[in-house]
Amino acid sequence: MADLDPSAPETSTEVPGPRGETPARTAADSRSAVRDSAFLRAARREPVPYTPVWFMRQAGRALPEYKKVRAGIPMLESCMRPDLVTEITLQPVRRYGVDAAVFYSDIMTPLKAIGVDLEIQPNVGPVIADPVRDFAGLEQIRPLDPEADLPFITEAVRQLTGELGGTPLIGFGGAPFTVASYLIEGGPSKNHEKTKAMMHGAPELFAALLDRLADLTVGFLKVQIEAGASAVQLFDSWAGALSPRDYQRHVMPHSAKVLAAVADYGVPRIHFGVGTGELLPLMAAAGADVVGVDWRVPLDEASRRIGPGYAVQGNLDPAVVFAPWPVIETKVREILDDGARTPGHIFNLGHGVLPDMDPDVLQRIVELVHEASAR
Repeated sequence: MADLDPSAPETSTEVPGPRGETPARTAADSRSAVRDSAFLRAARREPVPYTPVWFMRQAGRALPEYKKVRAGIPMLESCMRPDLVTEITLQPVRRYGVDAAVFYSDIMTPLKAIGVDLEIQPNVGPVIADPVRDFAGLEQIRPLDPEADLPFITEAVRQLTGELGGTPLIGFGGAPFTVASYLIEGGPSKNHEKTKAMMHGAPELFAALLDRLADLTVGFLKVQIEAGASAVQLFDSWAGALSPRDYQRHVMPHSAKVLAAVADYGVPRIHFGVGTGELLPLMAAAGADVVGVDWRVPLDEASRRIGPGYAVQGNLDPAVVFAPWPVIETKVREILDDGARTPGHIFNLGHGVLPDMDPDVLQRIVELVHEASAR
């Protein structure tokens, strides 16, 4: 288990746990508190004292303290500086009192680490200098050497597990299809024309690319888990662009490879995509313990589709956060009611925190979730 890492620091700092808990005093106490946390209990579909909550993209974006420490520092550079990663990851835990921290990084970090020429442009997203369009283009996706390529990840995760006390740390990686879509398109795409053209017109090339990316993500996740992450989330943000048949035939085997490769660590595996209502049973079957659900499908219906062997995560529409508080409160309570009819529920947004969200409103949502769901 990742949270039994003997190299973890033996003391923790004064970062409070969720709901004002006293920080653990020793590494052993911290590991015990993490194992018994509401977040991990919900992920294991065990009884919880209240519904745990965290937000995708909570580390950064909307927080003024994040903008201050990131000023003048390119996105991918910030992901490679352990002290900065640690500070940014801790910021929402301090401010919101969420039940889990999510590692501050980016799904493109392992590509950058192996030397792919890319940058994340503000207000655009990942931009690839030499898109993959043929077998020769695959050569830039070399095997990952975790010790040589990702020492900054190991250092940052170990710093964080020492700082977080009893609060779990969620590691993450990009699913092969979503990462491939950037590499093939050369950047963000609304319709994924080039990606789908390769998938259907050059299936051997497409499969070879996704297989290499699966290995890359496996290495990225293993580094995080072995350094101390207590759960991982596989982001397949753009899988909703696919039909169930195409997903099952061309994409699911590669995501399943990633999730199977980390199964023996015993940490919960969360599988998430946007617009994936028709794919939920397949995303669960790919090897998830928790299935992330966007706002388009009620949680109880999502749970019915995937079956009782999985917890669910979600699923407040991010746009609702901009509505008046009475509207937000009503929506939060509806989601908690839906989640109460599932085997396990982790409250989250249906996608990520948006840059213009009010941090005070997010904090109120955390407090409401805890209070309204208290058992």
